[in-house]
Amino acid sequence: MRRILAVVFAMGLAMGNAAGAAERLPSIVLFFVNNLGNGDIGSFGSKLHRTPHIDRLAAEGTKFTSFYVASGVCTPSRAALMTACYPQRLNMHVSGSGGVVLRPLDTKGLHPEEMTIAEVLKPAGYATGIFGKWHLGDQLEFLPTRQGFDTFFGIPYSDDMTKDKQPEVWPELPLMRDEKVIEAPADRNFLVKRCTEEAIGFIERNRERPFFAYIPHTMPGSTPTPFSSPAFRGKSKNGEYGDAVEELDWSTGEIVRTLERMGLANNTLVIWTSDNGAVRRNPLQGSGAPYKGFGYDTSEGAMRMPCVMRWPGHVPAGRECNEIVSTMDLLPTFAAMAGAGLPRAPIDGHDVRAILFGEANARSPWDAKGLMYYRIDQLQAVRSGPWKLYLQLAEKIVANNGKTAAGKMELYDLVNDVGEEREVSAENPAVVERLTALADAARVELGDFKRPGRGQRKAGYVEKPRALVK
Repeated sequence: MRRILAVVFAMGLAMGNAAGAAERLPSIVLFFVNNLGNGDIGSFGSKLHRTPHIDRLAAEGTKFTSFYVASGVCTPSRAALMTACYPQRLNMHVSGSGGVVLRPLDTKGLHPEEMTIAEVLKPAGYATGIFGKWHLGDQLEFLPTRQGFDTFFGIPYSDDMTKDKQPEVWPELPLMRDEKVIEAPADRNFLVKRCTEEAIGFIERNRERPFFAYIPHTMPGSTPTPFSSPAFRGKSKNGEYGDAVEELDWSTGEIVRTLERMGLANNTLVIWTSDNGAVRRNPLQGSGAPYKGFGYDTSEGAMRMPCVMRWPGHVPAGRECNEIVSTMDLLPTFAAMAGAGLPRAPIDGHDVRAILFGEANARSPWDAKGLMYYRIDQLQAVRSGPWKLYLQLAEKIVANNGKTAAGKMELYDLVNDVGEEREVSAENPAVVERLTALADAARVELGDFKRPGRGQRKAGYVEKPRALVK
């Protein structure tokens, strides 16, 4: 009923927009790549990777240098992006078996009553497509086509979740079109190429209407040896990882070129970012520089992502913005742009059009309530304005297997000390007190370390999951 009412409301708004709008609603292309750090893109400081197409978006749009995901790992990060909610609110911060991400045949998935970006935009007349990695449930009722997407081409979970890992349980990695497995195992060398081609076809088919093209590419991926197509293999200065990054840049260029060829570029918002930071490997592959840390925890390197947004004539070109923005802000911002209704259930994100469009004196809504950093179910840090406070914890989760160790309180000025080299809690007791109070309020609403919050909702559940097979 909640979803029906929201859809009816949005349909009414869309009809009003259609009657009075002088221009077509903007299309949206959202790149959300996998396990890539801030220091992996040329315009954000990389000297190893050639990323001219992403760098062009940065030059023609705005670089966001305090852009955050809601989790340092994949499934919860994607749940937050799709719904504008902290993953803890949705109970999508742990898998059905207690792991940090969903796995093949998981009993859990994004609840069908949760509204995604696609479900918000569809009543406003948008075509919706996803091309890449979903990772919010591999059962039929959890697939993208049941969550507002007209079409799905890609894989339902991580590229490393292959049959050889659990041969008696897991199926071959499935490549899907909509709700059907078309290839198993999927050829991971060609996933970026094929998803790019499918996204281009989707854009071409929907050139006469607004569209939402969600491109959550599978690479650099979750394996120590990322995949790329033959045209890019062995061409970078950084091994397989660099090859994959440079193919992602190629994909960006192909999509942007399609928009330009079809005369759609000036009415399309293009966003490029990552689901979490690069993973620490030996030898090192990806980089979160200049931030401290790597993916999978609550460091800046794990959760502060490279992000560029371009919409000619709307998003200022050549600008750098350091206001706090989150993936959770995308749904309400897109809804406002489209004149669409928001979900009736509480969300955590904000309409940040004022920041996106470069309005004078626009400030982040996160400064008031604070942006929370969770690892699994534990609140570990909070940011407000320039300040990040690491909370003092007797049992701080320090590994994805739940291992704990004592965590000390630390305060950093992330604007003037981006590498967190000078701890300043003693000099700023009022800041510590204020951010601690923000964390306490979040604990009540969202829960903390095995204690539920009053605002948490149920995830989707399937008692007897079935394998996706061809």
